[in-house]
Amino acid sequence: MTLAKGFQFMSIPGPSMVPDRVQRAMHRPSPNIYEGELEAITETVVRDLKAIAGTTHDLAMYIGNGHAAWEAALANVLAPGDRVLVLGTGRFGPIWGDMASGLGLDVVDLDFGMQSPADPGRVTEALRADIDHKIKAVMTVQADTASSVRNDIPSLRQAITAADHPALFLVDCICSFGCEPHHMDAWGVDVMVSGCQKGIMTPTGVSFVFFNDKADTARRALDQVSPYWDWTNRAAPGQYYQYFFGTAATHHVYGLREALDMLLEEGIEAVWQRHHIFAQTVWAALDTWGQGGEIAHNIPNPEHRSWAVSAVRMPPHMGGQLRKWSEFEAGCTLGIGLGLSDLQGPRGDDVFRIGHMGWLNVPMILGTLGTIDAGLKSLGVPHGAGAMEAATAKLAALQAAHAATPAQAAE
Repeated sequence: MTLAKGFQFMSIPGPSMVPDRVQRAMHRPSPNIYEGELEAITETVVRDLKAIAGTTHDLAMYIGNGHAAWEAALANVLAPGDRVLVLGTGRFGPIWGDMASGLGLDVVDLDFGMQSPADPGRVTEALRADIDHKIKAVMTVQADTASSVRNDIPSLRQAITAADHPALFLVDCICSFGCEPHHMDAWGVDVMVSGCQKGIMTPTGVSFVFFNDKADTARRALDQVSPYWDWTNRAAPGQYYQYFFGTAATHHVYGLREALDMLLEEGIEAVWQRHHIFAQTVWAALDTWGQGGEIAHNIPNPEHRSWAVSAVRMPPHMGGQLRKWSEFEAGCTLGIGLGLSDLQGPRGDDVFRIGHMGWLNVPMILGTLGTIDAGLKSLGVPHGAGAMEAATAKLAALQAAHAATPAQAAE
């Protein structure tokens, strides 16, 4: 007998839940891909994605996942033999570095482990040591989906500036885009990459590369760029097909338009605040569970935690058992412990992840936490009592503070 007979809820850190409105917008026959409505909608999608990214510069879209955006970003600003500095925080920064190596780039790793953000001081030191300016780009993630570490992007930009170094600044926002603030132009990011399947609430399949004039100058200095990855015509198409270098991602365009409507109706700053409230609600539960056993945040410092995902350390093998109980006995799918090899046991199941991103409300987030709480009890995992009380108290207090007028908040 199982209780998992209702709506299967996905609490993985992407792809996130797709709203009904987005599904309905995509449920239609294929449109004309040469002219008309689709072209006009795509222009508004580009406009609004740039607004959420905090840039007035350019956007190129690709039919592909985040790895496609990674490769497109590298292909447009770097040539084989160019040196790049990869800030290794968590798992995905180093994997992006592996891709760079595969493209013939000279990768210098600056490793910060699986539980710490990048240290701006070490970045400045590494760049000052590069007196010949052989490093052409600094690569990092805003938030790492695997470890849930969150980097301070403005401070890393300041670290590059402090070294008086001309390197391009490339940032992966695949996990964080639409979930927490990103101000590309104000923060001095030259290239930002993301995808549609997490905070943008659309099925996986379209990725984005935002780039400024400095990055485009680097693109124009290259002798050769792969025709498919070349962002030149995608960002400034003379004909509609150039947006996607061929047949458009037709139904994704409709889905993106509806998802962006939802985000803008709510207000992007309110969206970010909602994610922060839900993240702190999850953290309150984790803090309480950890008082009676070995359950702990992978990222100890709240200032360094992603607003979109939480990686949770568990007693040996219990992360995997909890995930199975949650999915098959309760109907809530949690994220696997992805790539945290220095924290996991031989079977890689001593960590699980909670995705708190995208289309979420109070019943959804509390439902996930309640499922985990029941699972810990069912499996006999030692944990502190009162997690749901702590989570609901935190959520209520944060919501009340957010809803208060400035005068009320001051009182």
